Amino acid sequence: MTALQMLTLSLTSPEATCRFATRLGARLMAGDVVLLDGDIGAGKTHFSRCLIQSRLPRPEDVPSPTFTLVQTYETGEAEIWHADLYRLGDVSEVEELGLTEAFGAAICLIEWPDRLGPLTPGDALHLTFAPGPDDSARTLTLSWSDPRWNDLPGALAA
Repeated sequence: MTALQMLTLSLTSPEATCRFATRLGARLMAGDVVLLDGDIGAGKTHFSRCLIQSRLPRPEDVPSPTFTLVQTYETGEAEIWHADLYRLGDVSEVEELGLTEAFGAAICLIEWPDRLGPLTPGDALHLTFAPGPDDSARTLTLSWSDPRWNDLPGALAA
């Protein structure tokens, strides 16, 4: 592992968030884990919905997994697991959901990743959403320590 790397972006609108999600989604592959932090309403589910829809072969509804905990999507290249762990009471429930196996076999988008505790993958990409200067804007901080993500700033700028 390398030192913690960080990149902060200003997303000026929901459409800008969606464009970023599409760019990031295009470079994800099976085994990639993206951890989504931020308060309720910060944009985690909107980001996830845009990323998932950008990878689907045919448009389909992408509901929030708040009550189902996990939704899965077949993209052709890699399955996507979208999890909302807000309602989990114990880290053992993460394993019951099958997430630890999915970390190595699917693209995983995890909302409320603090619930993972010691099961948090060390090579994950962390995205932290915070309010921006106006109601529709967000500040997004990306952080990582695995060298796999080091080309991210250049890849996302292209």
